[in-house]
Amino acid sequence: MSMPNTADTKNRYIWIFIALTYFLTWVFWIPLALSGQNVMASPLMIVLLIGGFGPSIAGIILTYRTQDKEGRRDFWKRSINFKQIGAGWYFVIVLIFPLLYALTILLDILLGGSPPGADALTQIVAQPVSLIGMLFMGLIIGPLAEEFGWRGFALDPLQSRSSALASALVIGVFWWAWHFPLFFMEGMLQNEWGVGTMAFWAYAVSVFSLSVLFTWVFNNTQRSILAAILLHFMYNSTLNVLSPLSDRASLLATSILVLATVIVVIRWGPKTLTRNQRQVKIKGQMEVPYVSD
Repeated sequence: MSMPNTADTKNRYIWIFIALTYFLTWVFWIPLALSGQNVMASPLMIVLLIGGFGPSIAGIILTYRTQDKEGRRDFWKRSINFKQIGAGWYFVIVLIFPLLYALTILLDILLGGSPPGADALTQIVAQPVSLIGMLFMGLIIGPLAEEFGWRGFALDPLQSRSSALASALVIGVFWWAWHFPLFFMEGMLQNEWGVGTMAFWAYAVSVFSLSVLFTWVFNNTQRSILAAILLHFMYNSTLNVLSPLSDRASLLATSILVLATVIVVIRWGPKTLTRNQRQVKIKGQMEVPYVSD
């Protein structure tokens, strides 16, 4: 069946998606947090990974619940079609985060800091075969586990009634809060930061900025779920290679990420985050930003 074209129905399915996402994740994550054990140790890490797939599982379930055969086919086409992403946007996807973090490191060094430890890079040099595992995990954790939901399902109905910027920020709020149990899990970086600290709030700001940037790329690649997956992968990979960053470098990275987000919003406009500030109907069901090139 297709999603009826009413605001109430769209709102209902968004809330169902949020509730289902949180349930599918937190039913695994909250017991881990309460256990007090190091979740990076097997088999607890497997439970952690399973919970991380909550957004994508919820997105796929609700896509099949709300879309007809053509809508489902379009969902999977946008998830695997490399041709849908223009050459220029591949450059954006591959380079934006490495360039932003290169600027971060340069500024930190100019301010008297040291180059990052880059523990992952050191391990890759020592054991090149480890790169395969890192790339695989970097693709699974986050990109494939989340993007079929946050961008694949939730973004379109939100943008059908609100601006791209507002929709991105709404997703950003739920995306950030979804991670909250990680702050109470032994062995997680978020647990080392603690709740209410500067790192805690910097993380929140970073997630909001990332949500806007992901929406920007998504809308400029004909709503490509694959583009969101690849962008998420590049963000994770960049952080993994450069970690650990100093506190000052992390604060600089957040500031530069916010600055990049502000530039995107000003340059492409908050309504659709595209050069074409218009909306079109997708299969008669909803109006979302669309770019033809």
